[in-house]
Amino acid sequence: MASLQRNLSRTQTAQDQISSGKQLHRPSDSPTGTVTALQLRSEVRANQKYSTNADDAMGRLGTVQDTLQDATVLVSKVRELTLAAASAGGGSTPAANEARAAEIEQIKGTLLQYANTKYLDRPVFGGATPDSTAYDPTGGYAGEPNGQVLRSIGPNAKVRVDVRGPEVFGAETITDSNGNEVSNPAQLFKALDGLVTSMRNGDSAGITAGLENLDKASQILNSTLSDVGARYNRVTQMKQSAEDRLMSVSSQLSDIEDVDLPKAIMELQLQQTSYQAALAATAKVIQPSLIDFLR
Repeated sequence: MASLQRNLSRTQTAQDQISSGKQLHRPSDSPTGTVTALQLRSEVRANQKYSTNADDAMGRLGTVQDTLQDATVLVSKVRELTLAAASAGGGSTPAANEARAAEIEQIKGTLLQYANTKYLDRPVFGGATPDSTAYDPTGGYAGEPNGQVLRSIGPNAKVRVDVRGPEVFGAETITDSNGNEVSNPAQLFKALDGLVTSMRNGDSAGITAGLENLDKASQILNSTLSDVGARYNRVTQMKQSAEDRLMSVSSQLSDIEDVDLPKAIMELQLQQTSYQAALAATAKVIQPSLIDFLR
């Protein structure tokens, strides 16, 4: 009878494993395996979170990167117009200067749109601002002045995923040699306004000074673009690392938790055969009854 009970218990275990696909149903099935599985599950969740954060970081930084690339093209166009005006010196006609000024105004409008570019309905150059825009229509910064937006993309690895407007388009004020805070003529939108005014006034000296300010703004733009590209590459590498680790840990977890189906089916058939044999043996051991004797 004890053998029959053991066979029934083993048959039930095999049936549970086949129906659930898991070999661990309770900690008593394998205490060490259960502890290892819990640790691996924790690591799976952590790597899934790193991968999700990396996706968000790539979305934000990718948006910033594309926007800055487009802005760089427009600034280069402004520089061409400014060089043409500076080369002509006082010989440029008022109509030509007006045409260049009008084009620069249009480019400024487009750059302001770029400065208010959004990702998931938030301005990417506004820091953590709750407002919908980072710059007002005049080119004044309206976003968060300080702070950083970070994403955790690996164990002890965080990356900044935002770029505040003044870091890209220049600070609105600077400190002069006397320690006074003054307006920054190299802030991109102010430099564009200065160029427009100088061209319409036919101010050659102003155009030359505006070109210098524009070059300073362009340097900041290119430097920021390079920094964003480096951050984007790091996030890409960390995402790949998290996905590789996730695959490895998931495989280890499967080895511990998942049942070897062919082996479990063979075990079930073996236990069923053993149970049938035990039943037959038990039937022979039982003494015949009076009715069996009379037959």
